[in-house]
Amino acid sequence: MAAPYQNYSGGTFLSDLVTRPEFLAYIKEEIFNRCAWIQSGVMVRNAALDCRAGGVRVRVPFYQPINPTEEVIESNATWGTSGAGYLTPQKITADEQIMTIMHRGFSYAVDDLSSLGSGSDPMAAIRSYLTRAILKLRTTTLINQVEGLFGTALLPNVVDKCSGSTTPDESNYMTAQVFAEARAKLGERGGDITAVAMHSSVYYYLVQIGSLTFSSSSLVDGGTIQWGGGGINLRNDDVAYFMGARVIVDDMLAPLNDGTTGEYPCFPVYAFGGGVVNEGVQQELRTEVDRNILSKQDVMSLDYHYGMHVMGTTWSKATDNPTNTQLKLKSNWALAYQTSELVPIVQIKVNSPIAGTAYA
Repeated sequence: MAAPYQNYSGGTFLSDLVTRPEFLAYIKEEIFNRCAWIQSGVMVRNAALDCRAGGVRVRVPFYQPINPTEEVIESNATWGTSGAGYLTPQKITADEQIMTIMHRGFSYAVDDLSSLGSGSDPMAAIRSYLTRAILKLRTTTLINQVEGLFGTALLPNVVDKCSGSTTPDESNYMTAQVFAEARAKLGERGGDITAVAMHSSVYYYLVQIGSLTFSSSSLVDGGTIQWGGGGINLRNDDVAYFMGARVIVDDMLAPLNDGTTGEYPCFPVYAFGGGVVNEGVQQELRTEVDRNILSKQDVMSLDYHYGMHVMGTTWSKATDNPTNTQLKLKSNWALAYQTSELVPIVQIKVNSPIAGTAYA
């Protein structure tokens, strides 16, 4: 007979499950393995951006590329830009980029009656969804930040093919020609593009046309596709590459004109160079659990403190710890490099025949 009024210390408690290092390691590993932005090489950890000693932002000093003035050397006393017969020393200038630190977290509570009434363990269900939930939150933050960058800082790196209120056709869709035009925005660095992120409506249009492994004289919506006609043959749909760039499909890349009356959905597509988004950490993902004996609840909270930085850009707002709305605001970002061609990200705005109805 079990002894009354005894708490068996050898039993399993919630804190044994969700605060153990193995559980946190599992969550972090799962985030790494499931995150297409990481697996594609777009996002990388950069220990130089860590802020573990404290602070609200990370300052990244860098030297601007030099653009020397060449001088002609002659055998007299008046050559050179100085007019005095010597080479004029020139200078290199330094500047800084700023990565703002973001402090984020969330919490869940489950009471005993919810378990008794459902006959299941809601907290266990919550734990099983943690990885996907955190991935979604991080991706939302990244997309808002990238969208904000293209308002002002990277405005020259935009290719806009959206039709507005005019019925879209092939010229407004994602094609090899449009992607080449996007790469051309980076000049000779266009070859640095290694990944492209898009909404599923844009992606399935590429699937519909065979990922350009065909030739056709009629690509308009509903036109006949001539298969096997000697097309470009850019890998297959299973591998998910387009024009040599790895494809990231994410429906959080919603239309920029969502709900605008009379306009057709205008999807943002982002072409990235490898490792262009750098992540710095102030404090790793942390979980805490507790038991509220008065309300009969198990409580779990998570928090994480980090920043995302696109090299060549800078956070220009005086305050830090921005919301996603503030990240999306174009006035909060500026270009740190002398030219946007040095930042390997291009925004492509396109329509898709798969989402071809104008907003009412």
